[in-house]
Amino acid sequence: MADVPSVVQAILSVVPGGCTWLIPVTTADGRAVDFIVAATSDRGEDIYGRGATRVNARLTQLYPSMVDGPLWRLYQQVLASGEPGHLPDFRYEEKRSGVVADSLFDVSVHPALGGLLVWWQRLDEDLRRLERTELLGSLGWAEYDLATGHSVWSPGMYRVFGRDPASGPMARAEQSAAILPEDYGIAETAWQTLDSGASSDVTVRFRLGGSVRHLRVLSDVARDADGTPLKIYAVVQDVTAREDSRSEIDRLNDRLRRREMTALAEHRLAAQLQNMIQPIPREPLRLGGVEAMVSYLPAESAVRVGGDWYHAQDLPDGRVLLAIGDVAGHGLAAASGMAHIRYSLVAWLSIGITDPGTLLAHLNRLCAQLGLTGTAVTAVYEPDSRTLRWARAGHLPPLLARSGQAADLDPPRGLLLGADPDASYPAATDRLRAGDLVLFYTDGLIERRANPTGRRLAEVRRTLCAASADPGGTGLDVLRRVLFAPSPDDDTCTLLVRVLP
Repeated sequence: MADVPSVVQAILSVVPGGCTWLIPVTTADGRAVDFIVAATSDRGEDIYGRGATRVNARLTQLYPSMVDGPLWRLYQQVLASGEPGHLPDFRYEEKRSGVVADSLFDVSVHPALGGLLVWWQRLDEDLRRLERTELLGSLGWAEYDLATGHSVWSPGMYRVFGRDPASGPMARAEQSAAILPEDYGIAETAWQTLDSGASSDVTVRFRLGGSVRHLRVLSDVARDADGTPLKIYAVVQDVTAREDSRSEIDRLNDRLRRREMTALAEHRLAAQLQNMIQPIPREPLRLGGVEAMVSYLPAESAVRVGGDWYHAQDLPDGRVLLAIGDVAGHGLAAASGMAHIRYSLVAWLSIGITDPGTLLAHLNRLCAQLGLTGTAVTAVYEPDSRTLRWARAGHLPPLLARSGQAADLDPPRGLLLGADPDASYPAATDRLRAGDLVLFYTDGLIERRANPTGRRLAEVRRTLCAASADPGGTGLDVLRRVLFAPSPDDDTCTLLVRVLP
């Protein structure tokens, strides 16, 4: 028997699980008072991380708290009776620091070669992993024996179904009754899939505890050698939160699509309204002593239509009226406000009201009555004296370019339209020369999020300078390209006036 321990050790060293061969230490009357670890599997470490280093050590030294406990008594019982024993829930307690205080094992004991062959499996760590996995993933697993009708549920399964573990697993009839009638077809498809030999993965709605839960069920069938189904294994996940979020996202998408369609229809209507009210001429306008080039560019965003407007016309006495403005806001409200202002301006001009300050005062009172706000510049050009008399209501002053130089016209004061119904608008007068370029524009020309206002304004001024320095060259074409660059955020309207010789 001298070689038996080494043979057993050689065998146990390749066993993947926890297995130990114990030799009893007996008294003269044959009573076991201790056990020696004669051989052990090297891969099955104990709670202290020890493997084969335990060989030849006594249990009373290795695990003193185990003495006279339930497992110790089982060892003595198996040794005395020669019958195997099983301790499915052996709890080992340790009071030393640095070691798990409470560990749970499944232990089987068999008499072998004058000693005990002990198989053990640690349960507490596996159970912790499983419980945390089920909890974090809202998961549970179940086994259903087709022959006996017996079911086994994991703790997570009871949480998923909101069921007291003391009540045991739900019967198949109970589960079927909890399925929403609209999902009976899905459940039947799952059974047909299992019958065909494939795994089933479906999401079914159950009414549980007064609420509807979406449960994803992944299941397959275990069969015998003849192909007869024996057991059904299922993993169930509660995906209610995900499905609710998906439903809410779908509802938001539908709402967004409806809003986009409404906004697009509004955009088209506003654009049509703008085009009807102030069609943009493709060619420069020849007016009294000046040539005017108009551009109107809507914002690149498909749903933003603003209230930018312009007006240019010859007056009966040979002078020329020039105006530009911007009603606050976007969409139909802005387009409608622009229509009121522009038509009113034309009406006042038709009855002989042509003074720039007076026109702005009338427009201001109109905006106050309509609840609108906006900005505007009105100007009257006198061809004989080449003078430009103009007034402003909170608007950017025109730019004057002459012989390669460009600067703002010195602006008179003037509140924006609609701010104070009693506001007055004094006018300024500037003398122009042949070849001068005067640019009236709305803020969309220079205010760009991707291009700071100062940089964009400097670019416009440089191009104006170049065009005024070389009237017969390509400068005007370059200026046209600069003015016709749309803003992504706002409409842009420009009225460029060139003084004719």
